[in-house]
Amino acid sequence: MFRHQGKNRTYKHNLQIATTLSFVAGIVNVTGVLAIQQLTTNVTGHFALFIYDVFNFEFFQGVVYLLYIVSFLLGAVVSGILIELATASKKLNVFIMPTVLEASVLIVVAVLHNVSLLKSSNVIACLLLFAMGLQNSFVTKISNTIVRTTHLTGLFTDLGIELSQLLFVSQAPYRKLIKSTIKLRLYIISFFFAGGIIGGVLYSYIKLNTLLFPAFILLIGLIFDHLRFRMIMMRRKYRHQKNGA
Repeated sequence: MFRHQGKNRTYKHNLQIATTLSFVAGIVNVTGVLAIQQLTTNVTGHFALFIYDVFNFEFFQGVVYLLYIVSFLLGAVVSGILIELATASKKLNVFIMPTVLEASVLIVVAVLHNVSLLKSSNVIACLLLFAMGLQNSFVTKISNTIVRTTHLTGLFTDLGIELSQLLFVSQAPYRKLIKSTIKLRLYIISFFFAGGIIGGVLYSYIKLNTLLFPAFILLIGLIFDHLRFRMIMMRRKYRHQKNGA
């Protein structure tokens, strides 16, 4: 799921990563809205509010929204740097560090808030936006720009275009591909909504501890991916030894 890249990546791999990370993003998004009344998975609304505040001479609040935008951007930059460093060192799974860092940020926010060391809603928003910038960057990279999981605007736009293409005979040779892409986008949207619902329910009981849930999902996904890879390699080694005997 996390490991395969380029030509080795299949539709199934993209479906797995899409459902997992859109579910994570759905939880983070709802948790941010309920806890600090801010969107924490995209920056479109924050950019509009930044412009609004600047034009109304509310410069302090404008700077806050600018920090939100920069936090998301910084997450994407850090993710890209970690991936490039891992690629240069020829590591098999270059997405380990961005994923672990995202999970760590979510855990830190929950833990520090529990012990009253993190109360500022602006700092919480910046940290969550940084985590989502990380995720959006590495999922875009791992899927070769096919999958994005932190916001739905582009997804609904692409879905609308692809649904319209099914109506035209000229698209018949590509109908199977279009349908598979539509299926992928519907899965992303469904799991984002599912994550939002579950996140909302969990938040009503455990508040910001809800963020521990998506963090554990990310870490379990990495562990499962590693164990599965090890099993495949062991099977290949066994078959090679058996054929060589």
